[in-house]
Amino acid sequence: MAETRSALVIDDERDIRELLVMTLGRMGLRCDTASSVSEARSQLARNRYDLCLTDMRLPDGSGLELIAEISQKHPDTPVAMITAFGNVEAAVEALKAGAFDFVAKPVELTVLRDLVRHALELNESRRSTADTVASRLYGESPAMAKLRQTIGKVARSQAPVYIAGESGVGKELVARTIHAEGGRAGGPFVPVNCGAIPAELMESEFFGHKKGSFTGAHADKPGLFQAADGGTLFLDEVAELPLPMQVKLLRAIQEKSIRPVGAQAEVVVDVRILSATHKDLAALVADGRFRQDLYYRINVIELRVPPLRERLDDLPGLASKVLERLASAQGRPIPRLGDDALEALRAYAFPGNVRELENILERALALAEGELLNAADLRLPRLSTQAPAPVAGAPAATSAPAPAAGVDPRTLNPRDTSTSALPSYIEEIERAAIQQALQENRYNKTRTAAALGITFRALRYKLKKLGID
Repeated sequence: MAETRSALVIDDERDIRELLVMTLGRMGLRCDTASSVSEARSQLARNRYDLCLTDMRLPDGSGLELIAEISQKHPDTPVAMITAFGNVEAAVEALKAGAFDFVAKPVELTVLRDLVRHALELNESRRSTADTVASRLYGESPAMAKLRQTIGKVARSQAPVYIAGESGVGKELVARTIHAEGGRAGGPFVPVNCGAIPAELMESEFFGHKKGSFTGAHADKPGLFQAADGGTLFLDEVAELPLPMQVKLLRAIQEKSIRPVGAQAEVVVDVRILSATHKDLAALVADGRFRQDLYYRINVIELRVPPLRERLDDLPGLASKVLERLASAQGRPIPRLGDDALEALRAYAFPGNVRELENILERALALAEGELLNAADLRLPRLSTQAPAPVAGAPAATSAPAPAAGVDPRTLNPRDTSTSALPSYIEEIERAAIQQALQENRYNKTRTAAALGITFRALRYKLKKLGID
């Protein structure tokens, strides 16, 4: 017979304690209670619990004290904070102190049951966390070891996580790993590129709509929040959200409910928010282009993913992993990199990071002959260590676009029709044209595609192929 799971409920209001004990009891948990910090410490010293729920204000201290203590002394016990309705600051402080999640008074029983379920599922999945994280994010460098360690910690929480890093470092992989190692692993992981949704469709896409709510709404449609219910919603390129949508997103996160377009009632949603961008979000807040309150709400925990140039010791092993995956997918022998190829990779700046490394190796694998890849097979562009930033407000070019910053124009002679020069020349022309169009259209990908005369899907393909974000 399975061991009965247990919970400790800490609240100085008798009615609240009884409600929580009744609800948890119906979920099969044995409950102990405490009405003060001292009583809670006494219970924690005698018993092991699968979950703790604590009020914010207690007669002899603060619930934040208990959260910090439990996180340190009982790291395998998830603890959730009970806060006053609308007290966002307290909820954020609790999450930063190590709380698994929070629930607002008056306690919504549906929200409470979801919280308990995720906490118990987290305990079940915790055993394999370390091995699984290691297999997802390769690297023996100190930077990657620290990243994996931090991921292991934040995966045990329900706190919103902001993933910062340059284009191509693997921010979505980090988000997927956090989801897979947490209590929501059995739920959906829903990624969304905030820059790819037209502003006029954004509310409908995020929150859904009711039939007849606007022209073309021929049926009820659930939104991204409903699609992610019980799981994780990953907001990639969150900096691209327009200000009006930022207000609505903030409310949805705070209230844990959404209202579909055309609906009369709120819909409760159980979603963990992970977000990412390659832009400096704090600078956008200072510039008034991103709401400060939303920034603090999604940035409870910040994870920085290091660029490839900061972990060059990982390069040989990482390149081998990529070549192994690519060769296996093509059913061919796994090639190896020659010493000169590794030396060339180490000397390269990798502005596109891991994504660019994958593209370089995929191209080399397609064009090289034999099972040994040398430096010439990589066809690395001659980039400087740091490309100059584009000048704001620079006039649009009236002739053919110039080569990308840092590229030696001698390698881009259009009369040179050799197989090594021509593809690089065409790629650099495409890259420069796309980068210029992105700047002119304020990085709105829909308008950029229209300006270039290509489809949005074609633009996305070229952005990925060329390592542009």
